[in-house]
Amino acid sequence: MRRFLVLASFTLISCTLFGQVKMRSLDQLINKEEPGWALVTEWIAAAKNKVEVLPADSLKAKDALYKIQVTTRSPMGAIVYSTSGLLIDNGWIRILGSGGEKMNRSLPEWNKGKAFDSFGEPAPYLLIADDVLGGFFLLNGGGLGTDLGKVYYFAPDNLEFEPLDLTYSDFLNFCFNYDMDDFYKGYRWNNWKIDVAKLTGDQVFNFIPYLWTKEGKDIANASKSAVSAEAQYLLNLDLRKQLGIDK
Repeated sequence: MRRFLVLASFTLISCTLFGQVKMRSLDQLINKEEPGWALVTEWIAAAKNKVEVLPADSLKAKDALYKIQVTTRSPMGAIVYSTSGLLIDNGWIRILGSGGEKMNRSLPEWNKGKAFDSFGEPAPYLLIADDVLGGFFLLNGGGLGTDLGKVYYFAPDNLEFEPLDLTYSDFLNFCFNYDMDDFYKGYRWNNWKIDVAKLTGDQVFNFIPYLWTKEGKDIANASKSAVSAEAQYLLNLDLRKQLGIDK
């Protein structure tokens, strides 16, 4: 896949998330003077790609914001507090929010047991989004490289953590405006929109042969089945160990 991106830079995300120890209250996290959601909605209104905003449940939103400990002044906190998630380009990419009917996973709950064991702990990374191919986007908290606060792509076609040199806000701009046919060149099949519409926001496709094999590069002839994002993520990690990528 093509990963070389030239994007306008938005750098509003707070990196205090990765060093958080003492849990702040909701009153400290909800910014009423400079709410980040106002800026995010402007980006969505001007987006070239289709963006579906999944409505937030008030109680889940408050719970998720408290657990993730990011202020609503930041785009991440704004999305967690104001949405249950975002679906990009007919659901091809799913950006995590506070969880709801179409996408049950909340950002903090999805990361618990993966990026951290307890809420409030410093996180070496955060899983922030994923795509229907079984690729996962992670925000680096220091566990992926020295580029703190930058997004990586856990790519299903090589099982590598690829640095995208994007902040969280840059990543939103990528999702909203970048040519997805270009980024996923060779990995979109005929009638993919029909197939993707059948998935929930918590499912991805598992391809046989695997996309990282020589045979799997011909995605049009690969068989695919819907599996949970959880199962595919754990499988990808296990395959890295089996292949000797993780020593």
